[in-house]
Amino acid sequence: MGMPADERLGLDIKRAEQALIAAKQAAVRPVGLTVPQYATLFALADSPGISGAALARACLVTPQAMTVVLKNLEERGLIERSPHPWHRNVLETRLTEAGRAALTAADERAVVIERAIAGEFNTEEREQLRGLLARCAEAIARATLEL
Repeated sequence: MGMPADERLGLDIKRAEQALIAAKQAAVRPVGLTVPQYATLFALADSPGISGAALARACLVTPQAMTVVLKNLEERGLIERSPHPWHRNVLETRLTEAGRAALTAADERAVVIERAIAGEFNTEEREQLRGLLARCAEAIARATLEL
């Protein structure tokens, strides 16, 4: 073993991620959404007209996964897609009124989790945590290049 178990942070990060995803899923499920669908609606609220590729980047999923999410949301009438006026191969995506209502209902529940996390830390600690997590992501990216 190249590194003792008590020095490895990956499991701690994964445990926190899994707890967050499970809690968010429990929060948005009663509204009829999955976490990726909720994240997509949330991103669309801030960036109406965004493309599927840009949504995939914003939601940290593959373009293929985003295609499935968008198809499901469109079939449910929560989003609408239309050709971009200048770029014919790009579809603009926007929330419908039903999509905005679903987002509002889901976000009222999901924000409880976000407030609980934020409430564990003061402002300085939250900024420090963000910085530490960013450093983790950078270290992972550097290590990946060495593989």
